[in-house]
Amino acid sequence: MFGSVRKMARAVRGPTIEERELAYLNDSIDRVELEYRQRQVERGLFRKSF
Repeated sequence: MFGSVRKMARAVRGPTIEERELAYLNDSIDRVELEYRQRQVERGLFRKSF
């Protein structure tokens, strides 16, 4: 029973910070843009609290 509840909870929740960072890096077009995006992620682009 709890297994199905966990699956539903995972489906409803938004992506984690790590998943958002990875998706952002995967959207880069070339090596230069990838390096730029890696620096942004290292600086905490997705980890800042507003």
